[in-house]
Amino acid sequence: MPVDHIRYDILVQQALRGMVRSLLTDIAKKGLPGDHHFFVTFDTTAEAVRLSDRLREQYPEEMTVVLQHQFWDLKVTDDAFEVGLSFGGVPERLFVPLDAITKFADPAAQFALQFETLTEDADEADAETEAGKQETAKARPARAKSPRADVPAAAAEAGSASDKPQGASGDKPGAEVVRLDRFRKK
Repeated sequence: MPVDHIRYDILVQQALRGMVRSLLTDIAKKGLPGDHHFFVTFDTTAEAVRLSDRLREQYPEEMTVVLQHQFWDLKVTDDAFEVGLSFGGVPERLFVPLDAITKFADPAAQFALQFETLTEDADEADAETEAGKQETAKARPARAKSPRADVPAAAAEAGSASDKPQGASGDKPGAEVVRLDRFRKK
């Protein structure tokens, strides 16, 4: 089984987090245009997340904030954002590393991303485990799914499909192998 030395999954996640950073930077400078507003969900247990003890107790694992009408002092750096928000009439200041974001959505544009936590060390261990399996078994490394924004299911699965023809040993009954050629212009 070939080993993925490039780690496209991590590169794609970084690029999409960069897009979120660019959006937040523009919003910090210019404000929100039109009806756009953002739902940002993040892991409250992630390293470097800063929020009050009250909020951490209320949201021990995950929290979603809405950047719409009442937020202030949005500051964006290369790897995090900081914003003032009001929770139950109490002003709070949040510091959220971009790596802690698990979901990002703009309902006005019907756009959403879901991020998965990826670690190179864990994936290397998974690759070693997978390498030990028989070549005839369908190879599916235990990696996080790629972030998607309304990608058709067949296109989303194309990257993880095996090169075996349909019906080869190890396939689940009724499973379809999807090849990238199916989506290329001819």
